[in-house]
Amino acid sequence: MDWVPRLRRYARALVRHPEDADDLVQETLERAWAKGSHWPQILDMRAWLFALMHNLYVDRVRRPQVETVDWDDEATGRLATPPTHDANLHLMDLEAALAQLPADQKEVVLLVALEEMSYSEVAATLGIPIGTVMSRLSRGRERLRVLMEGGSPRQRHMKVVK
Repeated sequence: MDWVPRLRRYARALVRHPEDADDLVQETLERAWAKGSHWPQILDMRAWLFALMHNLYVDRVRRPQVETVDWDDEATGRLATPPTHDANLHLMDLEAALAQLPADQKEVVLLVALEEMSYSEVAATLGIPIGTVMSRLSRGRERLRVLMEGGSPRQRHMKVVK
């Protein structure tokens, strides 16, 4: 059962705060447990769990919330310390760029890149066609490239297919 660490990793990539990610994983597992009668019919438990998490995440995004900030003097001191490695800066840039992606693109990018799911697994998890997965992934990757490079989107010449 290596699903929990994978769920936790995906949840942490979706939401900004580790506590919110842990709550999302908890809700996902609670919902899965409550639907235990469905387990014998489930062919791919991983995809089913990710689909549950996706639906809970979408529900959270749609629900209006008031964001709170915890005041932590110790953490504030750490934030003021400049990073010592270029890798840390690059990861911070990537995290900031991911946060700017639309939710539909972010989900697909994370499932393909982070969770190494196939396009068909992502399509089944999110309940969308494979073509939509490919389109969102392409747009998400391009947007990430632009955000990371600080440039402008490439002009793409598309063929008209009849």
